[in-house]
Amino acid sequence: MTPSVPPTQQPPSRRIAEDLRRQIETGGLRSGDKLPSERALAEQYGSARNTAREAIRLLAEQGLVTAKHGSGVFVREPQRLFRFGSDRYSLKNRETGLTPFRLEAKRQGKVARIDVPSINREKPPADVAERLKVPAGEESVVHRENHYFADDEPVQIVSTYLRWDEAQDTLLMQAKTGKDGIYGRLEDLGHVMTRVRDEISARMPTPEEASILSLLPGVPVLEVLHTSFDQDGVPFEVSRYVHRADQTGLLYELPVES
Repeated sequence: MTPSVPPTQQPPSRRIAEDLRRQIETGGLRSGDKLPSERALAEQYGSARNTAREAIRLLAEQGLVTAKHGSGVFVREPQRLFRFGSDRYSLKNRETGLTPFRLEAKRQGKVARIDVPSINREKPPADVAERLKVPAGEESVVHRENHYFADDEPVQIVSTYLRWDEAQDTLLMQAKTGKDGIYGRLEDLGHVMTRVRDEISARMPTPEEASILSLLPGVPVLEVLHTSFDQDGVPFEVSRYVHRADQTGLLYELPVES
C-alpha cells in the first residue's frame, strides 16, 4: 500500500487546492462565489502565479469550480439530475404526458432538451441481442440514439434498441414519436411494461462519450443497461444509458421480496 504524502511534502499547487476545497466543503466558499484571481491567490499563499493557476485547474478537474470567460472562476453549484428507479415508469407519471426524463427534469426545476442524432437499422451489440432475444449477426434492431440535456448541459446518452420487425413503418422510426414517447407507441404494439431490469456499472468514458457529455478529465460515467418486459414476460426494449457521474444520482425504492 502506497503511503500518503504528508501535507508539508505536497506540491504547493495541491496544498492551495486542498485549502480551497476545504473552504468549499465547509461553506467558507459557497456556490456561485468568485474565487480570487490567480494574482491574488499567489500573493495570499506566497506562491508563483502559475502555481495558483495549477491549483485552480485541480479544482476544476474535481468539478468544484468552473471558469466563465471574461468573468473569472466560480464555485460550482452542486447539481444532481436523479434517474428515478421504480417510480420513473409508474402509471401516475405516465398520466402527466411527459417522458420520464422530461418529468425528472421538471421536478428539479430544469429545462429538458432531447436531441436525436440518429435512428438506424443495425446489427445489435451482443449484450443487447441476448437481452432482447434477437439475432446478433443480422440487422435485427432499430437503434435510436438520443442525447439528453438539462438546462442546456449534456447529462446522458441513451442508445435504445427495438425489434426491427416491430418498429419498421411506425412512429418509432421518427424523432418525434407522439404522446408518451416510445413507450406509448410500444403499448400500441401490445407491449405494456410490467417489469424492468436495470444493470448498473461505473466506468471511464470512451473518447466519444467524453466529447458528447463535455466531461472534464477524470470524470467517470454510470452505465445503466435497461430491459423492459411486457405483460407476457417478453423483453421488448433494451436501452443503454450513459450518465455523467457528476450530474447524476440513482434513487431506487423497491419492495423486499418475501
